[in-house]
Amino acid sequence: MRVLLSTIGSRGEVQPVLALASELRALGQDVRLCVPPDFRDRLEGLGFDVVPIGPALRRTTLEQVRKSAGDTVATQFETITVAAEGCDVLVAAGALQFAARSIAERMGAAYVYAAFCPITLPSERHAPPPMPWRSPGETDNLALWREDAQRWNTMFGGRVDAFRAAAGQEPVDDLPGHVFTDRPWLAADAALAPWPGDPRVVQTGAWIWPDERPLPDELREFLDAGEPPVYFGFGSMHAPAEVAGIALEAARAHGRRAVVARGWAGLAVVDAPGCLGIGEVNQQALFRRVAAVVHHGGAGTTTTAARAGAPQVVVPQMYDQHYFAGRVTALGLGAATEPGVPTVAALTEALDTALRSHAAAREFAGRVRGDGTSVAARHLLETVPLTSA
Repeated sequence: MRVLLSTIGSRGEVQPVLALASELRALGQDVRLCVPPDFRDRLEGLGFDVVPIGPALRRTTLEQVRKSAGDTVATQFETITVAAEGCDVLVAAGALQFAARSIAERMGAAYVYAAFCPITLPSERHAPPPMPWRSPGETDNLALWREDAQRWNTMFGGRVDAFRAAAGQEPVDDLPGHVFTDRPWLAADAALAPWPGDPRVVQTGAWIWPDERPLPDELREFLDAGEPPVYFGFGSMHAPAEVAGIALEAARAHGRRAVVARGWAGLAVVDAPGCLGIGEVNQQALFRRVAAVVHHGGAGTTTTAARAGAPQVVVPQMYDQHYFAGRVTALGLGAATEPGVPTVAALTEALDTALRSHAAAREFAGRVRGDGTSVAARHLLETVPLTSA
């Protein structure tokens, strides 16, 4: 079977797609990846066939993403059509997947939509992710999801229907329902991010790529030279430059050293004793050796820290990060700050809570499953060829 795995997200969406691709390849399947160009070299280095889609995200600001949102429909139809040639199934993972199902229908291929966070899938039991344009004061979950659907249909529905009409396909009345299908997948750990009971959703567990890279010598020597430090990182978020200095002050307030991941923000790490700046490393290995993980609340980082038994401080910025901030707090795995850039006092206080959550975080680690990727791969091979797009 030939499978196309498609995502237009950053590392938090590409990494789980890589995990599923690796598992499917190990099971003898032919896999192609359609991902942003930022990840092409790395994935091709792992032996995958890669079709790049869209602009390089590392050089794209959030405001540019908003302004070019309409262009993504055309980009997806053009690029995924080429990438999907000869494929038996298309798996669209993550947000804003507008074209894959229409392309699957044209080609007679199967189609699966997979989300990485429960609140990105509609349910009467939760509201959609917080967004600036939400109706003020509205608390009815279904009303908020209807508002979301109307916005999708208004902003993107016409563009999608134009491409469908050109291929002789019927228009789509409900774009979110069309994208998600009536049986979407949820690639999230059931203990950390449970689906609230609706049996139509297939919760596979998180797709975790087993990272076996050794830590860089400089980082390993830093870790060996003292007590476990506090890790600070904001992944693919374009975090403000002052975050690095705030992080170091918060760590010092607790007598801790700091490891600061430069990330896509290119954080300028303070040149001071007890502080080490790092690039992209094996988080699975690193998080087992730190006192706490301070991060933006992406699904991948939250899951990796939880699985490592590391206490967490979530500093949410947008979208599903608010959900994971709430889960970390509710589960007693640490604390969360207000969205945006925290003050030194706020981050110091949250870090105090996290450092006192060590025992709870270690206990919870045993509840985070590591077989979500194999569950998803088996489910794909056993059921998807029997379904239609």
